[in-house]
Amino acid sequence: QVPLVESGGGSVQAGGSLRLSCATSGQTWRDRCMGWFRQVPGKEREGVGGIWSGGGDPFYADSVKGRFTISQDIGKNTVYLQMNSLKLEDSAVYYCAGEYSSRYDCASGSRSHDSTWYTYWGQGAQVTVSS
Repeated sequence: QVPLVESGGGSVQAGGSLRLSCATSGQTWRDRCMGWFRQVPGKEREGVGGIWSGGGDPFYADSVKGRFTISQDIGKNTVYLQMNSLKLEDSAVYYCAGEYSSRYDCASGSRSHDSTWYTYWGQGAQVTVSS
């Protein structure tokens, strides 16, 4: 098991910012694609973006491009999701996910946008954006 522990989230007004963290407790951080997803009740889990643990540019869904930023601190085995200019429609439970992966498979998006590809999941963090 590779536990992923999320923190952050909460409530914010539209236009505000929040940051989520996802830590891999006690595990070596390598060769792993780390994705962020979100889900609202009654809808499928939606990909937000991700990053490969070995470095390189993060990738994003069009719905969050320019507003969300994914980064990582390899020394802390932690990946972050910085969410700016939040909109009402960003309200959801946000999940981080991890899967052992090549850089290509992570960055190409052919698999990394698919939630069913990931084996390891965080517990989820509620993000609520109000007007």
